[in-house]
Amino acid sequence: MTDTIAAIATPMVPSAIGILRLSGPGAVPAVDQVFTPFCGGSMSQRPDRALVYGALRDRDGAVIDHCLCTVSRAPHSYTGEDTAELQCHGSPAALTLGLEALFSAGARQAGPGEFTRRAFLNGKLDLTRTEAVAGLIHAETPAAVYQAAGQLGGALARAVDGVYRELADLCAHFHAVLDYPDEDIEPFEREELAGALGRAAAKLDTLAATYRRGRLLNEGAPCAIVGRPNAGKSTLFNALLGRERAIVTDIPGTTRDTVEERLSFGGVLLRLIDTAGLRETGDAVERLGVERARAAMEGAELILAVTDGSADFTAEDAEVLELASSLGKPWIWVVSKRDLTGPCALWSAAQPENAPAAMVSLSAKTGQGLTGLEEAVAALFPAPENVQAGAMLTNARQAEAAGRALGAVRRGTQALGAGMPPDAVVADVEEAMAALGELTGRTVREDVTARIFERFCVGK
Repeated sequence: MTDTIAAIATPMVPSAIGILRLSGPGAVPAVDQVFTPFCGGSMSQRPDRALVYGALRDRDGAVIDHCLCTVSRAPHSYTGEDTAELQCHGSPAALTLGLEALFSAGARQAGPGEFTRRAFLNGKLDLTRTEAVAGLIHAETPAAVYQAAGQLGGALARAVDGVYRELADLCAHFHAVLDYPDEDIEPFEREELAGALGRAAAKLDTLAATYRRGRLLNEGAPCAIVGRPNAGKSTLFNALLGRERAIVTDIPGTTRDTVEERLSFGGVLLRLIDTAGLRETGDAVERLGVERARAAMEGAELILAVTDGSADFTAEDAEVLELASSLGKPWIWVVSKRDLTGPCALWSAAQPENAPAAMVSLSAKTGQGLTGLEEAVAALFPAPENVQAGAMLTNARQAEAAGRALGAVRRGTQALGAGMPPDAVVADVEEAMAALGELTGRTVREDVTARIFERFCVGK
Protein backbone atom coordinates (compact mmCIF):
# COMPACT_ATOMS: atom_id res chain seq x y z
CA MET A 1 0.00 0.00 0.00
CA THR A 2 2.59 2.52 -1.13
CA ASP A 3 0.25 4.32 -3.51
CA THR A 4 -2.35 7.01 -2.81
CA ILE A 5 -6.03 6.48 -3.56
CA ALA A 6 -8.77 9.03 -4.14
CA ALA A 7 -12.52 8.85 -4.66
CA ILE A 8 -15.74 10.80 -4.58
CA ALA A 9 -17.26 9.61 -1.30
CA THR A 10 -20.79 10.95 -1.82
CA PRO A 11 -23.50 10.03 -4.37
CA MET A 12 -23.13 11.59 -7.80
CA VAL A 13 -26.30 13.64 -7.63
CA PRO A 14 -26.70 17.38 -7.03
CA SER A 15 -26.58 17.94 -3.27
CA ALA A 16 -25.54 20.45 -0.64
CA ILE A 17 -22.23 18.72 0.11
CA GLY A 18 -19.90 16.47 -1.87
CA ILE A 19 -16.75 14.88 -0.48
CA LEU A 20 -13.44 14.02 -2.12
CA ARG A 21 -11.41 11.57 -0.03
CA LEU A 22 -7.74 10.53 -0.21
CA SER A 23 -5.56 8.03 1.64
CA GLY A 24 -1.92 7.08 1.28
CA PRO A 25 1.57 8.54 1.60
CA GLY A 26 0.89 11.14 -1.06
CA ALA A 27 -2.47 12.33 0.27
CA VAL A 28 -1.27 15.61 1.82
CA PRO A 29 1.11 16.55 -1.06
CA ALA A 30 -1.70 15.88 -3.55
CA VAL A 31 -4.06 18.17 -1.64
CA ASP A 32 -1.38 20.86 -1.56
CA GLN A 33 -1.38 20.83 -5.38
CA VAL A 34 -5.15 21.31 -5.77
CA PHE A 35 -6.23 23.30 -2.68
CA THR A 36 -5.16 26.82 -1.71
CA PRO A 37 -6.07 28.00 1.82
CA PHE A 38 -7.44 31.56 1.86
CA CYS A 39 -5.41 32.22 5.02
CA GLY A 40 -2.18 31.39 3.20
CA GLY A 41 0.28 28.54 3.41
CA SER A 42 -0.57 24.94 2.58
CA MET A 43 -2.31 21.94 4.17
CA SER A 44 1.02 20.28 4.88
CA GLN A 45 1.59 23.10 7.40
CA ARG A 46 -1.76 22.59 9.14
CA PRO A 47 -2.39 20.45 12.23
CA ASP A 48 -4.43 17.27 12.01
CA ARG A 49 -8.23 17.55 11.78
CA ALA A 50 -8.25 21.34 11.41
CA LEU A 51 -10.89 22.53 8.93
CA VAL A 52 -9.39 25.03 6.50
CA TYR A 53 -11.37 27.17 4.06
CA GLY A 54 -9.92 27.70 0.61
CA ALA A 55 -10.14 27.29 -3.16
CA LEU A 56 -10.22 23.97 -5.02
CA ARG A 57 -8.54 24.11 -8.41
CA ASP A 58 -8.72 21.86 -11.47
CA ARG A 59 -5.66 20.31 -13.13
CA ASP A 60 -4.99 23.57 -15.00
CA GLY A 61 -5.15 25.69 -11.85
CA ALA A 62 -8.57 27.26 -12.47
CA VAL A 63 -10.79 27.64 -9.39
CA ILE A 64 -13.77 25.26 -9.44
CA ASP A 65 -15.07 25.58 -5.86
CA HIS A 66 -14.64 27.24 -2.48
CA CYS A 67 -14.59 24.45 0.08
CA LEU A 68 -13.22 23.06 3.34
CA CYS A 69 -10.22 20.76 3.66
CA THR A 70 -8.88 18.64 6.52
CA VAL A 71 -5.98 16.21 6.89
CA SER A 72 -5.27 13.39 9.37
CA ARG A 73 -1.80 11.90 9.45
CA ALA A 74 -0.78 8.30 10.10
CA PRO A 75 -1.42 6.45 12.28
CA HIS A 76 -4.21 8.62 13.73
CA SER A 77 -6.69 8.31 10.87
CA TYR A 78 -9.50 6.04 9.69
CA THR A 79 -7.22 4.03 7.41
CA GLY A 80 -4.08 4.28 9.53
CA GLU A 81 -2.41 6.22 6.66
CA ASP A 82 -2.16 9.91 5.84
CA THR A 83 -5.65 10.96 4.75
CA ALA A 84 -7.33 14.10 3.48
CA GLU A 85 -10.89 15.20 2.74
CA LEU A 86 -12.23 18.04 0.65
CA GLN A 87 -15.76 19.02 1.63
CA CYS A 88 -17.15 20.68 -1.46
CA HIS A 89 -20.49 21.75 -2.86
CA GLY A 90 -22.26 18.70 -4.24
CA SER A 91 -22.01 19.39 -7.96
CA PRO A 92 -21.18 16.12 -9.78
CA ALA A 93 -19.34 18.12 -12.46
CA ALA A 94 -17.22 20.03 -9.93
CA LEU A 95 -16.45 16.87 -7.98
CA THR A 96 -15.36 15.12 -11.17
CA LEU A 97 -13.04 18.00 -12.04
CA GLY A 98 -11.60 17.91 -8.51
CA LEU A 99 -11.03 14.15 -8.70
CA GLU A 100 -9.27 14.51 -12.05
CA ALA A 101 -7.00 17.14 -10.49
CA LEU A 102 -6.12 14.71 -7.69
CA PHE A 103 -5.28 12.05 -10.28
CA SER A 104 -2.95 14.53 -11.97
CA ALA A 105 -1.36 15.12 -8.54
CA GLY A 106 -0.43 11.43 -8.25
CA ALA A 107 -3.47 9.70 -6.77
CA ARG A 108 -5.35 6.83 -8.40
CA GLN A 109 -9.01 5.83 -8.34
CA ALA A 110 -9.96 3.91 -5.20
CA GLY A 111 -11.84 0.64 -5.57
CA PRO A 112 -15.05 -0.29 -3.72
CA GLY A 113 -14.36 -0.41 0.01
CA GLU A 114 -10.65 0.26 -0.44
CA PHE A 115 -10.48 2.87 2.33
CA THR A 116 -12.03 0.45 4.83
CA ARG A 117 -9.93 -2.41 3.51
CA ARG A 118 -6.79 -0.38 4.26
CA ALA A 119 -8.15 0.29 7.74
CA PHE A 120 -8.50 -3.47 8.24
CA LEU A 121 -5.06 -4.32 6.83
CA ASN A 122 -3.47 -1.60 8.98
CA GLY A 123 -5.08 -2.97 12.14
CA LYS A 124 -7.49 -0.06 12.68
CA LEU A 125 -10.55 -2.34 12.36
CA ASP A 126 -11.04 -6.05 12.90
CA LEU A 127 -13.22 -8.01 10.49
CA THR A 128 -16.40 -7.73 12.56
CA ARG A 129 -16.04 -3.94 12.71
CA THR A 130 -15.30 -3.88 8.98
CA GLU A 131 -18.53 -5.75 8.27
CA ALA A 132 -20.33 -3.36 10.61
CA VAL A 133 -19.34 -0.44 8.36
CA ALA A 134 -21.11 -2.10 5.44
CA GLY A 135 -24.02 -2.98 7.71
CA LEU A 136 -24.41 0.63 8.79
CA ILE A 137 -24.32 1.85 5.19
CA HIS A 138 -27.06 -0.60 4.18
CA ALA A 139 -29.16 -0.45 7.38
CA GLU A 140 -32.87 -0.11 6.59
CA THR A 141 -34.36 -0.09 10.10
CA PRO A 142 -33.53 1.60 13.41
CA ALA A 143 -32.75 -1.83 14.91
CA ALA A 144 -30.25 -2.52 12.11
CA VAL A 145 -28.62 0.87 12.73
CA TYR A 146 -28.18 0.19 16.45
CA GLN A 147 -26.84 -3.31 15.76
CA ALA A 148 -24.31 -2.05 13.20
CA ALA A 149 -23.25 0.87 15.40
CA GLY A 150 -22.73 -1.43 18.38
CA GLN A 151 -20.77 -3.90 16.25
CA LEU A 152 -18.66 -1.03 14.91
CA GLY A 153 -17.97 -0.10 18.52
CA GLY A 154 -16.59 -3.59 19.12
CA ALA A 155 -19.45 -5.38 20.94
CA LEU A 156 -19.25 -8.53 18.81
CA ALA A 157 -15.45 -8.51 18.78
CA ARG A 158 -15.37 -8.27 22.58
CA ALA A 159 -17.79 -11.19 22.94
CA VAL A 160 -15.67 -13.35 20.62
CA ASP A 161 -12.34 -12.23 22.08
CA GLY A 162 -13.50 -13.12 25.58
CA VAL A 163 -13.97 -16.76 24.57
CA TYR A 164 -10.78 -16.72 22.51
CA ARG A 165 -8.67 -15.42 25.38
CA GLU A 166 -9.95 -18.04 27.83
CA LEU A 167 -9.21 -20.84 25.37
CA ALA A 168 -5.78 -19.31 24.63
CA ASP A 169 -4.97 -19.21 28.34
CA LEU A 170 -5.96 -22.86 28.58
CA CYS A 171 -3.67 -23.85 25.71
CA ALA A 172 -0.83 -21.74 27.07
CA HIS A 173 -1.07 -23.45 30.45
CA PHE A 174 -1.12 -26.89 28.86
CA HIS A 175 1.92 -26.24 26.66
CA ALA A 176 3.83 -24.57 29.51
CA VAL A 177 3.42 -27.68 31.66
CA LEU A 178 4.32 -29.91 28.70
CA ASP A 179 7.35 -27.94 27.51
CA TYR A 180 8.82 -26.99 30.91
CA PRO A 181 8.31 -29.97 33.22
CA ASP A 182 11.11 -28.87 35.54
CA GLU A 183 9.62 -25.45 36.17
CA ASP A 184 7.38 -24.72 39.15
CA ILE A 185 4.18 -24.44 37.09
CA GLU A 186 0.80 -25.35 38.54
CA PRO A 187 -0.25 -28.78 37.17
CA PHE A 188 -2.73 -28.94 34.32
CA GLU A 189 -5.92 -30.48 35.70
CA ARG A 190 -8.81 -32.09 33.80
CA GLU A 191 -11.24 -30.08 35.95
CA GLU A 192 -9.68 -26.88 34.64
CA LEU A 193 -10.17 -28.09 31.09
CA ALA A 194 -13.74 -29.19 31.71
CA GLY A 195 -14.69 -25.87 33.29
CA ALA A 196 -13.17 -23.81 30.50
CA LEU A 197 -14.86 -25.92 27.82
CA GLY A 198 -18.21 -25.63 29.58
CA ARG A 199 -17.99 -21.85 29.84
CA ALA A 200 -16.89 -21.52 26.22
CA ALA A 201 -19.69 -23.77 24.99
CA ALA A 202 -22.32 -21.78 26.90
CA LYS A 203 -21.08 -18.45 25.52
CA LEU A 204 -20.79 -19.75 21.96
CA ASP A 205 -24.23 -21.34 22.15
CA THR A 206 -25.70 -18.01 23.23
CA LEU A 207 -23.82 -16.24 20.45
CA ALA A 208 -24.98 -18.72 17.80
CA ALA A 209 -28.59 -18.22 18.88
CA THR A 210 -28.39 -14.53 17.93
CA TYR A 211 -27.89 -15.30 14.23
CA ARG A 212 -31.57 -15.62 13.33
CA ARG A 213 -32.37 -12.14 14.63
CA GLY A 214 -29.13 -10.65 13.33
CA ARG A 215 -29.66 -12.04 9.85
CA LEU A 216 -33.19 -10.68 9.73
CA LEU A 217 -31.89 -7.20 10.57
CA ASN A 218 -29.68 -7.23 7.48
CA GLU A 219 -31.48 -9.44 4.98
CA GLY A 220 -35.11 -9.20 6.06
CA ALA A 221 -37.62 -11.98 6.65
CA PRO A 222 -39.38 -13.31 3.53
CA CYS A 223 -43.10 -12.76 4.15
CA ALA A 224 -45.60 -14.26 1.69
CA ILE A 225 -49.11 -12.82 1.44
CA VAL A 226 -51.35 -15.63 0.20
CA GLY A 227 -55.04 -16.29 -0.29
CA ARG A 228 -57.62 -17.11 -2.92
CA PRO A 229 -58.20 -14.62 -5.76
CA ASN A 230 -59.74 -11.31 -4.67
CA ALA A 231 -59.22 -12.00 -0.96
CA GLY A 232 -57.55 -8.60 -0.54
CA LYS A 233 -53.89 -9.61 -0.78
CA SER A 234 -52.71 -6.84 -3.13
CA THR A 235 -54.70 -4.20 -1.24
CA LEU A 236 -52.98 -5.30 1.98
CA PHE A 237 -49.61 -5.31 0.20
CA ASN A 238 -50.14 -1.71 -0.95
CA ALA A 239 -51.43 -0.62 2.47
CA LEU A 240 -48.34 -1.95 4.22
CA LEU A 241 -46.07 -0.20 1.72
CA GLY A 242 -48.07 3.02 1.85
CA ARG A 243 -48.25 3.29 -1.95
CA GLU A 244 -49.89 1.68 -4.96
CA ARG A 245 -47.28 -0.94 -5.86
CA ALA A 246 -49.50 -3.88 -6.90
CA ILE A 247 -52.42 -3.64 -9.33
CA VAL A 248 -55.79 -3.96 -7.59
CA THR A 249 -59.02 -4.71 -9.48
CA ASP A 250 -62.32 -6.49 -8.83
CA ILE A 251 -61.35 -9.11 -11.43
CA PRO A 252 -60.15 -12.35 -9.81
CA GLY A 253 -56.69 -13.45 -10.92
CA THR A 254 -55.29 -9.97 -11.60
CA THR A 255 -51.98 -10.83 -9.94
CA ARG A 256 -50.16 -13.36 -12.13
CA ASP A 257 -46.67 -13.20 -10.63
CA THR A 258 -44.98 -12.49 -7.33
CA VAL A 259 -44.26 -8.84 -6.48
CA GLU A 260 -41.63 -8.19 -3.81
CA GLU A 261 -40.76 -5.10 -1.75
CA ARG A 262 -38.85 -4.47 1.49
CA LEU A 263 -40.24 -2.54 4.44
CA SER A 264 -39.82 -2.16 8.17
CA PHE A 265 -42.92 -3.42 9.98
CA GLY A 266 -43.23 -4.21 13.66
CA GLY A 267 -39.56 -3.36 14.08
CA VAL A 268 -38.69 -6.13 11.62
CA LEU A 269 -37.35 -5.81 8.07
CA LEU A 270 -39.77 -7.79 5.90
CA ARG A 271 -39.26 -8.90 2.32
CA LEU A 272 -42.95 -8.66 1.54
CA ILE A 273 -44.16 -10.88 -1.33
CA ASP A 274 -47.56 -10.39 -2.98
CA THR A 275 -48.64 -13.58 -4.74
CA ALA A 276 -51.17 -14.84 -7.25
CA GLY A 277 -54.46 -16.14 -5.85
CA LEU A 278 -54.34 -19.82 -4.92
CA ARG A 279 -56.90 -21.81 -6.90
CA GLU A 280 -57.20 -24.47 -9.58
CA THR A 281 -57.13 -22.83 -12.99
CA GLY A 282 -56.92 -23.80 -16.64
CA ASP A 283 -55.14 -20.56 -17.57
CA ALA A 284 -51.50 -21.49 -18.25
CA VAL A 285 -50.14 -18.09 -17.19
CA GLU A 286 -52.19 -17.96 -13.99
CA ARG A 287 -51.16 -21.54 -13.20
CA LEU A 288 -47.49 -20.45 -13.29
CA GLY A 289 -48.37 -17.63 -10.89
CA VAL A 290 -50.02 -20.11 -8.52
CA GLU A 291 -46.91 -22.31 -8.62
CA ARG A 292 -44.75 -19.31 -7.76
CA ALA A 293 -47.11 -18.41 -4.92
CA ARG A 294 -46.68 -21.88 -3.45
CA ALA A 295 -42.91 -21.61 -3.84
CA ALA A 296 -43.00 -18.24 -2.06
CA MET A 297 -44.85 -19.84 0.85
CA GLU A 298 -42.28 -22.62 1.11
CA GLY A 299 -39.39 -20.12 1.14
CA ALA A 300 -41.04 -17.66 3.53
CA GLU A 301 -40.26 -17.21 7.20
CA LEU A 302 -43.69 -15.69 7.78
CA ILE A 303 -46.98 -16.29 5.98
CA LEU A 304 -49.94 -13.90 5.98
CA ALA A 305 -52.93 -16.05 4.98
CA VAL A 306 -55.69 -13.68 3.84
CA THR A 307 -59.41 -14.47 3.68
CA ASP A 308 -62.21 -12.12 2.63
CA GLY A 309 -64.19 -11.18 5.72
CA SER A 310 -67.03 -9.68 3.67
CA ALA A 311 -67.83 -12.89 1.78
CA ASP A 312 -68.76 -16.47 2.60
CA PHE A 313 -65.91 -18.69 3.72
CA THR A 314 -65.13 -21.03 0.84
CA ALA A 315 -63.39 -24.34 0.26
CA GLU A 316 -60.58 -22.37 -1.39
CA ASP A 317 -60.18 -20.33 1.82
CA ALA A 318 -59.97 -23.54 3.84
CA GLU A 319 -57.33 -24.95 1.48
CA VAL A 320 -55.22 -21.78 1.86
CA LEU A 321 -55.33 -21.98 5.66
CA GLU A 322 -54.64 -25.71 5.66
CA LEU A 323 -51.64 -25.17 3.38
CA ALA A 324 -50.31 -22.36 5.57
CA SER A 325 -50.66 -24.54 8.67
CA SER A 326 -48.98 -27.55 7.03
CA LEU A 327 -45.64 -25.88 6.23
CA GLY A 328 -44.37 -25.68 9.80
CA LYS A 329 -43.76 -21.93 9.60
CA PRO A 330 -45.08 -19.02 11.67
CA TRP A 331 -48.26 -17.69 10.06
CA ILE A 332 -50.96 -15.16 10.76
CA TRP A 333 -54.58 -15.47 9.66
CA VAL A 334 -55.65 -12.09 8.26
CA VAL A 335 -59.39 -11.52 7.81
CA SER A 336 -59.58 -8.63 5.33
CA LYS A 337 -62.19 -6.07 4.23
CA ARG A 338 -63.30 -5.19 7.74
CA ASP A 339 -64.81 -2.00 6.34
CA LEU A 340 -67.41 -4.04 4.42
CA THR A 341 -70.36 -5.84 5.99
CA GLY A 342 -70.53 -9.56 5.54
CA PRO A 343 -70.75 -12.90 7.26
CA CYS A 344 -67.04 -13.09 8.21
CA ALA A 345 -67.42 -16.87 8.59
CA LEU A 346 -64.79 -18.56 10.67
CA TRP A 347 -62.68 -21.53 9.72
CA SER A 348 -64.75 -24.62 10.36
CA ALA A 349 -61.97 -27.13 9.66
CA ALA A 350 -60.35 -29.14 12.42
CA GLN A 351 -57.74 -27.34 14.50
CA PRO A 352 -54.42 -27.62 12.60
CA GLU A 353 -51.23 -28.90 14.17
CA ASN A 354 -49.55 -25.57 13.41
CA ALA A 355 -52.18 -23.08 14.52
CA PRO A 356 -51.87 -19.44 13.44
CA ALA A 357 -49.72 -17.29 15.69
CA ALA A 358 -52.51 -14.72 15.62
CA MET A 359 -55.78 -13.92 13.91
CA VAL A 360 -56.18 -10.30 12.84
CA SER A 361 -59.26 -8.64 11.41
CA LEU A 362 -58.47 -5.49 9.42
CA SER A 363 -59.35 -3.15 6.60
CA ALA A 364 -56.42 -2.48 4.31
CA LYS A 365 -58.52 0.21 2.65
CA THR A 366 -59.07 2.31 5.80
CA GLY A 367 -56.07 1.12 7.82
CA GLN A 368 -58.24 -0.17 10.66
CA GLY A 369 -56.58 -3.16 12.31
CA LEU A 370 -53.13 -2.70 10.77
CA THR A 371 -51.70 -1.86 14.19
CA GLY A 372 -52.86 -5.25 15.45
CA LEU A 373 -51.10 -6.94 12.55
CA GLU A 374 -47.92 -4.99 13.29
CA GLU A 375 -48.03 -6.09 16.93
CA ALA A 376 -48.53 -9.72 15.87
CA VAL A 377 -45.52 -9.56 13.54
CA ALA A 378 -43.35 -7.94 16.21
CA ALA A 379 -44.25 -10.70 18.69
CA LEU A 380 -42.98 -13.35 16.26
CA PHE A 381 -39.54 -11.78 15.94
CA PRO A 382 -38.53 -10.62 19.43
CA ALA A 383 -35.05 -9.25 20.08
CA PRO A 384 -32.82 -11.67 22.04
CA GLU A 385 -32.82 -11.04 25.76
CA ASN A 386 -29.69 -9.87 27.55
CA VAL A 387 -27.79 -9.35 24.29
CA GLN A 388 -25.89 -6.09 23.95
CA ALA A 389 -26.58 -4.02 20.83
CA GLY A 390 -23.99 -5.00 18.29
CA ALA A 391 -23.21 -8.40 19.80
CA MET A 392 -25.30 -10.43 17.35
CA LEU A 393 -24.05 -12.49 14.43
CA THR A 394 -25.40 -10.85 11.28
CA ASN A 395 -24.17 -12.86 8.30
CA ALA A 396 -23.51 -16.42 7.19
CA ARG A 397 -19.72 -16.07 7.40
CA GLN A 398 -19.86 -15.11 11.06
CA ALA A 399 -22.43 -17.80 11.87
CA GLU A 400 -20.41 -20.50 10.09
CA ALA A 401 -17.21 -19.61 11.94
CA ALA A 402 -19.00 -19.45 15.31
CA GLY A 403 -20.68 -22.78 14.53
CA ARG A 404 -17.34 -24.44 13.79
CA ALA A 405 -15.91 -23.08 17.04
CA LEU A 406 -18.89 -24.39 19.00
CA GLY A 407 -18.63 -27.78 17.30
CA ALA A 408 -14.94 -28.05 18.18
CA VAL A 409 -15.60 -27.15 21.82
CA ARG A 410 -18.37 -29.75 22.04
CA ARG A 411 -16.11 -32.40 20.51
CA GLY A 412 -13.48 -31.53 23.10
CA THR A 413 -16.05 -31.90 25.87
CA GLN A 414 -17.13 -35.29 24.54
CA ALA A 415 -13.51 -36.43 24.23
CA LEU A 416 -12.80 -35.37 27.79
CA GLY A 417 -15.84 -37.24 29.02
CA ALA A 418 -14.72 -40.33 27.14
CA GLY A 419 -11.43 -40.29 29.00
CA MET A 420 -9.23 -39.03 26.16
CA PRO A 421 -5.88 -37.52 27.23
CA PRO A 422 -5.66 -33.72 27.57
CA ASP A 423 -3.47 -33.31 24.49
CA ALA A 424 -6.22 -34.75 22.27
CA VAL A 425 -8.77 -32.39 23.85
CA VAL A 426 -6.45 -29.39 23.45
CA ALA A 427 -6.34 -30.13 19.70
CA ASP A 428 -10.09 -29.43 19.62
CA VAL A 429 -9.53 -26.27 21.66
CA GLU A 430 -6.98 -25.03 19.12
CA GLU A 431 -9.43 -25.78 16.30
CA ALA A 432 -12.05 -23.66 18.07
CA MET A 433 -9.54 -20.83 18.44
CA ALA A 434 -8.73 -20.99 14.72
CA ALA A 435 -12.44 -20.65 13.86
CA LEU A 436 -12.85 -17.68 16.22
CA GLY A 437 -9.76 -16.12 14.67
CA GLU A 438 -11.42 -16.31 11.27
CA LEU A 439 -14.52 -14.63 12.70
CA THR A 440 -12.63 -11.55 13.85
CA GLY A 441 -9.96 -11.61 11.15
CA ARG A 442 -6.96 -12.73 13.19
CA THR A 443 -6.48 -15.28 10.40
CA VAL A 444 -8.49 -14.94 7.20
CA ARG A 445 -8.10 -15.94 3.57
CA GLU A 446 -7.82 -13.34 0.81
CA ASP A 447 -10.88 -14.66 -1.01
CA VAL A 448 -12.95 -14.18 2.15
CA THR A 449 -11.91 -10.55 2.53
CA ALA A 450 -12.58 -9.96 -1.18
CA ARG A 451 -16.18 -11.16 -0.77
CA ILE A 452 -16.67 -8.97 2.29
CA PHE A 453 -15.61 -5.80 0.50
CA GLU A 454 -17.83 -6.49 -2.53
CA ARG A 455 -20.73 -4.88 -0.63
CA PHE A 456 -18.94 -1.57 -0.12
CA CYS A 457 -19.38 1.51 -2.25
CA VAL A 458 -16.52 3.47 -3.80
CA GLY A 459 -15.19 6.09 -1.39
CA LYS A 460 -15.76 4.12 1.83
